[in-house]
Amino acid sequence: MKSTPRRLVIVGGGIGGTAVAKRLANDPAFEVTLLDRQNHFVFQPLLYQVATAALGSPDIAVPIRFMLRKARNVRVVRAEVTKVRTGDRIVETSVGEFPYDVLVLAAGVETSYFSRPDWERNAPSLKSLADALRVRERVLAAFERAEVTTDPAEHARELTFVVVGGGPTGVELAGAIAELAQDALPRDFRHADPSEAHVVLVEAGPRLVPMFHENLSARAVKDLAERGIEVRLGAMVTEITECGVWLGDEFIAAANVIWAAGVKSSPLGTDLPVELDRMGRVKVEPDCSIPGCPDVFVIGDQAHFRPPGYEDALPAVGGVALQQGQHVARLLRDELRGRPRKPFRYFDRGQMATIVRHRAVVEVRKLRLAGEIAWWMWLAVHIVFLAGFRNRVAVAMHWIWTYATLQRGSRLIVRGESGVHPPPPPEAPR
Repeated sequence: MKSTPRRLVIVGGGIGGTAVAKRLANDPAFEVTLLDRQNHFVFQPLLYQVATAALGSPDIAVPIRFMLRKARNVRVVRAEVTKVRTGDRIVETSVGEFPYDVLVLAAGVETSYFSRPDWERNAPSLKSLADALRVRERVLAAFERAEVTTDPAEHARELTFVVVGGGPTGVELAGAIAELAQDALPRDFRHADPSEAHVVLVEAGPRLVPMFHENLSARAVKDLAERGIEVRLGAMVTEITECGVWLGDEFIAAANVIWAAGVKSSPLGTDLPVELDRMGRVKVEPDCSIPGCPDVFVIGDQAHFRPPGYEDALPAVGGVALQQGQHVARLLRDELRGRPRKPFRYFDRGQMATIVRHRAVVEVRKLRLAGEIAWWMWLAVHIVFLAGFRNRVAVAMHWIWTYATLQRGSRLIVRGESGVHPPPPPEAPR
């Protein structure tokens, strides 16, 4: 007698969610529904390159349906998940309710403005393709306005870019903006000189990329400074306006302030009968399920998973999400065969961040590299982990062309930006 397949609902089409779906593709024991508000998978580590015109949005994204087109047991639904009812085993969405036997939450994280959501209007973040395109148009529009302004103060403001947050995203973004201004744009303008752009990287903590060894953090500061980027450590943002940013009593006039400072977990975690950490991440069991609900799993950036011997939870990086997704898929298959559940074991493949051209930092356990070798390693690893053969080829070709010509081809302003100058800067916040 043929058994009824288990209804598996996956919330989130990122690295973790798609890893589960891929591992269970065409398995007749599971009827899989993957829910996501977007119809595409994004390789988030390269969002900053879309934001700085090095790559186009199709280069780092692929439709989720295309990724899973050969998985006949997987249904992809574009919907906003609004509530999870574990007691009823139902996921509520903008297009209806989805009952489940097994639920995997991989909804990721959202940008946090630390109780100042009003800052978002003047300081866009970088968490989605839409964010990257918004940042790109704002950055390019600033150079266009600098070309026509006759006011020296306004000219300087248009060419000042402030990146808030000294993690990998902030460091990579600051370096890429400097490269765009110094290498790609100078020959395109006649009045403005893009190479005069002033890039400021602001970090509230004592060092950049604090997840790396302190020697690599210091190297990142040195490499950025050599590119003319001003690094402000121990600087707390107190106000952001359309004119610029306040660091305590100091005002930096800037046409572009970009937020890369904080994240918070998906609010769906509040629907679960579990403990959350200060970021809103769900504290999970050793097998990635939640306490009291063995058929509900939380993985990736949304999960607070602390392995034995670790001082803190695993970082919110793609490698963790991928391994947890593969673990949950393997666990579900093993259960059907009567095998006991095994705890998730994380294999640390290291971390890396690019700084500027020919400069990156790489840390794999006790191996620490910086400079050109690390940069080439960064390029190779990111091409390998891109989703889809077309994307790998396209990105490789773009990088080869950029390396040879120093040009960037995705410099289009489609929606346009206002040419109206903002009012004078406000008084310092009290």
